[in-house]
Amino acid sequence: MAAKPIPLSRAGAQVQVSFEFFPPKTAEMEAALWDAATRLEPLGPAFVSVTYGAGGSTRERTHALVERIVAETTMKPAAHLTCVGASCEDVRQTLNAYRAAGVRHVVALRGDPPTGFDAPYEAAPNGYSSTAELVADATGMGFEVSVGTYPERHPQSPTLLHDIEILQRKVDAGATRAITQFFFDNSAYFRFLDVAAAAGLDVPIVPGIFPVQNFKQTANFARRAGASMPQWLGDRFEGLEDDPVTRRLVAAAVCAEQVIDLIDHGVEELHFYTMNRADLVFAICHLVGLRARPAPITTPRVEREPPPLAASGL
Repeated sequence: MAAKPIPLSRAGAQVQVSFEFFPPKTAEMEAALWDAATRLEPLGPAFVSVTYGAGGSTRERTHALVERIVAETTMKPAAHLTCVGASCEDVRQTLNAYRAAGVRHVVALRGDPPTGFDAPYEAAPNGYSSTAELVADATGMGFEVSVGTYPERHPQSPTLLHDIEILQRKVDAGATRAITQFFFDNSAYFRFLDVAAAAGLDVPIVPGIFPVQNFKQTANFARRAGASMPQWLGDRFEGLEDDPVTRRLVAAAVCAEQVIDLIDHGVEELHFYTMNRADLVFAICHLVGLRARPAPITTPRVEREPPPLAASGL
C-alpha cells in the first residue's frame, strides 16, 4: 500500500504552526521550558505566544521570558496582554517595554479575574471596558494583534452568536487573527467557522490544539474553559492512569487524528498549547509534514593562548 502523502495546505505549502509557552515558576520548570523551546524551534513556528497570569500575576516573568526568546532564539514571540487588573496607562507602558525589547506581536485577551474564572469581568480603575479597546490601543501603537475566541461558546456568553459579535468587535478594532480555546470535537470548530463566515468575519480563526499530557488535568481545564470532553476521548484513556508509556502513545494517536482531520478539511494553521513540553507536540508536527530545519553552520571559535602577565602583575 502506498504511503499517505504528507498533509499540505490548500495553497500547496506545509501547514503553519505556532506554540504557546507559559512563564516558569521555578528553576526546574525554567529548564523544562527551555528544553521544550530548543526542541521546537527548528520546526520554524510562525510565532510563539507567552501567557499572562490572572490579573497580571506573571507580568514580570512574562516580560523576562519574552525578552529571552528575542535575545536567544530565532522565534518571534507574541506576548499575552490582558485587560484585568491594569489601567490603560499600565498596559501602554507594557506595550512600550515590549516594543523596546523588539516584540511586534501581542495576543490581546480580556483575562480571568483573580477572584475566579466564573467571576464577572470588572474593568480596573481607568482600565479597558472591553478587549476591543485593548486591541485598538495595541494596533494604534503598531503591533500585530491576535485575539482569543471560544468555538464552543465562552462559559459566560449567552449564545454562540454573542461570541461572534464580540469577535467581530475585536476584528473591527484591528485584530488580524483569532486563536481558539482548545477543543476535541472538530465538528464544533467547523460549526463555529460556518457561523463566523455567515456573519462576515474574514480573519483566520486558528484552531487551538491541546495534546493530552494528563487526562484528569485536561478534563479539569476543559470544565473551566467550557470545552466539551467527548465520551470516546475518556474511553481512549480509561485504565491508563498507572501506565504512562501507553498513555503517551494514545495521546499522540488521538491528537494526530484530530489535526489530520482538520488539515483534510482545509485548515492551514495550527496553534499548540504545549504546557512547556515538546515531545508530543514535536511528534504531531512531524506527522503532519513539518521537518526540523538543520542547525546553522557556525565557525568554530579558535582558542588563543592568553597573553603573558605584565611584570607588574600578580
